[in-house]
Amino acid sequence: MAHDDPHVNFAALRVAVVVVTYNSADVLEDCLRSLTDGDQDVRLTDVVVADNASKDDSLAIAKGTAHIPVTTVQVGRNAGYAAAINAGTDALDPDGFDAVLVLNPDCRLRPGALSVLARALREPGRGIAVPRLINPDGSLQPSLRRMPTVFRAVVQSAIGGNLAGRIGTLGEMIRSPRQYEHAQAAAWATGAAMLISAAAMREIGPWDESYLLYSEETDYALRAGDLGWTLWYEPTALVEHIGGESRTSPMLAALVTVNRVRLYRRRKGPFVGAIYFLAVVVGEAVRAAAGRPTARASLVALLRPSRRLRALPG
Repeated sequence: MAHDDPHVNFAALRVAVVVVTYNSADVLEDCLRSLTDGDQDVRLTDVVVADNASKDDSLAIAKGTAHIPVTTVQVGRNAGYAAAINAGTDALDPDGFDAVLVLNPDCRLRPGALSVLARALREPGRGIAVPRLINPDGSLQPSLRRMPTVFRAVVQSAIGGNLAGRIGTLGEMIRSPRQYEHAQAAAWATGAAMLISAAAMREIGPWDESYLLYSEETDYALRAGDLGWTLWYEPTALVEHIGGESRTSPMLAALVTVNRVRLYRRRKGPFVGAIYFLAVVVGEAVRAAAGRPTARASLVALLRPSRRLRALPG
């Protein structure tokens, strides 16, 4: 099913930006300053900082950014990424933009990145455009994903996600660096930086706030695909992303794992979802036995629902 967005023929795509913050004072100013650097095919209409009750100077930095007008929205609590995105987009004039750039505060756009994403989004049927994410040292940060399946969950449990992602199409995460050298469609991608067309947003609806953190971008991209919208990756659009906390924090790793299982069960039903759950449990158990704290926390969260994170700190 292909879609035509009547707005994408404009000479300059009207782009609104929603940045989600939570105690982001150390990175927010650099993020906001990167928004106006060399994007000739884009006209920024609004920049909204949706703040999840930061206790630092995030709001003051947002309000004090002189080079670009910023609107702040206070969510009132640490409600999660999806809730803040919804609050930020609700603050926009629905007829005032052609696309929305959803952005983590620890991202910095390299010059011209937004223009490349805007041009990609002009193609009919493309609802989401994502960049090549890089680490602060310039190295690739794998961000593209294949469709989650029971087979991939079993393989990843047996040999690990890192290895599975490098062998053919066995893994959910695409890890081979050469796969990131060409533009392509993907099932979903890391949600740190996503340019979403207004037409796609209207069809997809709000982000699912029940995920708090992690898997909300998976759910959103897969719902887009269900409606016929393509998620498109552009390797020449570079965005630096600090990120990485979920790899070291047992609490966040557990949330990643639980949400991954929850998403699959919601999409595939209880029977297939139970098989997927068992495959993930086996993999986490093996890694927990090897002494990995993140796997141990994930295993506890999977097997003991009362220990699962239901509200974010703060």
